[in-house]
Amino acid sequence: MSQVSKYPISKKVYDRVFEIFIKALISVRNEEEAKGLIDDFFTPTEKIMLSKRLTIALMLEKGYDYRTIQSALRVSSPTITTANNSRRYGKNGYKQMINKILKEEAINDFFENVLIAIVSAPAYGTKGAGPWKYLRDELKKKKKPKVFLL
Repeated sequence: MSQVSKYPISKKVYDRVFEIFIKALISVRNEEEAKGLIDDFFTPTEKIMLSKRLTIALMLEKGYDYRTIQSALRVSSPTITTANNSRRYGKNGYKQMINKILKEEAINDFFENVLIAIVSAPAYGTKGAGPWKYLRDELKKKKKPKVFLL
């Protein structure tokens, strides 16, 4: 469990430390840098804890009920409630991240569907349609349903 030192720091020092932390987060430019920072910065427990909080908020936004979230993520009801309250009444941090994630999912789904439609168009009843049918079927197989983040 995360702990804060019993020796408090001044507000001025805290503000400067937090500013450095925010600048480090903002400077991350790609997934590789983000993973490196997270791996070095957080313990395995902290990584799981933070990942679950974001996933709880995302699942709530998608309409999942508490029981489903509890079962999928192995979290308690109070943990879900805390994340839900932060998502609904916080400073929009959760909402901004969730909106970005949902937007990216929608864009990816759109392009997958367009690609399947393009590949499917010549695949019906024409001579030499076998490769198109194969490609269409492979794309549909690749588009596996997501277990709990539909």
